[in-house]
Amino acid sequence: MVHAAPPARTTAHMPVTTAGTPVTAYRPPDVFDRRAHMVARVAGSVLLGLVYGYWAAANRRSGGPITGWNVLFGLVCAVVFAALCIGMLRVAPRLARGAHALLWAVFTGIALGFLYSQTGQSVLRSCGLALAVAAAVFLFDYYRYYTPRSARRRADTPRSTRRRADTPRSTGRHAG
Repeated sequence: MVHAAPPARTTAHMPVTTAGTPVTAYRPPDVFDRRAHMVARVAGSVLLGLVYGYWAAANRRSGGPITGWNVLFGLVCAVVFAALCIGMLRVAPRLARGAHALLWAVFTGIALGFLYSQTGQSVLRSCGLALAVAAAVFLFDYYRYYTPRSARRRADTPRSTRRRADTPRSTGRHAG
């Protein structure tokens, strides 16, 4: 029995479409257009800002009566948080992977440290919490931003060109 051989441009482990062309990368379908994604980013940031502002105002009044100054403080916190979040969503993807992770870590650490400081705790304790949260977010984001790209890059290279761990690297110089 004769079987059809795969096209010459592909390797045995590379997926092939029914037309015989290799699949380079899987990309999930995009159901919304660019405008819908932009509106969702802004709306999500504003919603997070409102929650953050309410949380900051509630921490500051510590169960006491709601006053006009408390409402104003919550609204100012909401506007500042939403503006910073929108700015982060625009700037962070343009940065290198390490700087991207660091920016989100700093933002998260400062935001939660500020919330904690509104409860009446000491500045040192608030800074300690902010640093701990920022370190955890940095480690998580650094891993998140480096792992998929490394796996994709490794999947795109044929097995025959991958360097084994025990194989010495070539320095490009001729011996002799």
